[in-house]
Amino acid sequence: MTDLGKMGFGTWAMGGPFSDPDGAPVGWGPADDGQSVKALQRAFELGVTLFDTADVYGCGHAESLVGQAFASVRDEVVIATKWGCGFDAATRRMTGNEGSVEYLRRAVEGSLRRLGTDRIDLYQLHIGDLGFEEAGLLRDECEALVAAGKIRSYGWSTDDVERARFFCEGEHGIAAQADINLLFDHPEMYAGDYAVLCRRPLAMGLLARETFAELPADDVRVTNPSWLRFFVDGKPSPEYFRAREAVRDVLTSGGRTLVQGALAWFWARSPRLVPIPGVRTVEQVEENAGALAFGPLSADELAQVESVLRG
Repeated sequence: MTDLGKMGFGTWAMGGPFSDPDGAPVGWGPADDGQSVKALQRAFELGVTLFDTADVYGCGHAESLVGQAFASVRDEVVIATKWGCGFDAATRRMTGNEGSVEYLRRAVEGSLRRLGTDRIDLYQLHIGDLGFEEAGLLRDECEALVAAGKIRSYGWSTDDVERARFFCEGEHGIAAQADINLLFDHPEMYAGDYAVLCRRPLAMGLLARETFAELPADDVRVTNPSWLRFFVDGKPSPEYFRAREAVRDVLTSGGRTLVQGALAWFWARSPRLVPIPGVRTVEQVEENAGALAFGPLSADELAQVESVLRG
């Protein structure tokens, strides 16, 4: 069984600018590759060993950075990546969802090449609403890839509980990836017997930043995609900002920063939850990893948070 640990780091923002098929930005603005590699390596130094990426992040670029960062310690890290979103690396534009077995076979070879590795520890389907019949064929092919030694385990990045469970019914299906944080809980998702990698654990930065300067035009938080809850026109959603402020004192008690309190919520909420905050700098890595030393919120602190947000 692949050991995912208590926390991982995400690399979406490290991929740099890229766009959806219509040309709308879906990256996080410019990224500094040197800083990104240093951040990843610092995370490993601090004991974090799970790193989540996707072939589409930066249209291949994020995977290449992960491969570069961990070339010398490959056997000591857990690399999770995703497939299913077609892209053109030359134009840095997505080309649409690809749910076929044939595409999966090509995609895994591309990811292995960019990551500079002979196997992927956790391979995740990146099409959240794919039909069950197609998904069943992909699950079978993932089992074949496990047998071939190209992947070790697999899961589905989806917010649909039935889909998550379906993929984990396979022998080597071990995890889902879902949109979960203290402002937007989804307890049905982690009621099963699989791990859940929690994307957007800091609400796209809402639970991380004290001030919100104007974001660059090619930052996804400015473009208002339909799935984005926490920002509107590049500014914090008033509803979620008020909720954050209502629990700030509890989260920051005991010397924790806001970020560290938001991460501590996951470990108090369920042992199945593995937050994967996105990072771009060494400073972000150090603050996030510092949450591990504080551990989970106490039972009383968790009860306070839940009472305020969901009581």
